[in-house]
Amino acid sequence: MIIPKDRAVGMNATVRKVASGGAENVPLITVTNLARTLRSLQEQGIWLVGLAGEAQATLYATDLTGPMALVMGAEEKGLRRLTRDTCDQLVKIPMLGQVESLNVSAASSVCLFEVLRQRQFSK
Repeated sequence: MIIPKDRAVGMNATVRKVASGGAENVPLITVTNLARTLRSLQEQGIWLVGLAGEAQATLYATDLTGPMALVMGAEEKGLRRLTRDTCDQLVKIPMLGQVESLNVSAASSVCLFEVLRQRQFSK
């Protein structure tokens, strides 16, 4: 997991407790310049898929089987303009009923499960 140094919650006791053991298993990398880090990933052949409610493509119709990174935005505000512009593709989670959006944790869970489903269970 890559997070920006500024405007992000770092690894603290509350985060560790809520992560229920995940904090010990998932590397956390803090970077000073997120846009530069994202461009570096692209240069290494990593496809950047950003989650944005206004996107036309849906998560489920997008091929997530290749080398890729999910780019998630902040609670309520979503992806910042520069981050959104850096992404190779924007996708949305289709929402039904009265719910317009999910918090970042829930949206990340949905996205990560879809990546796993496409890579492991769609063969």
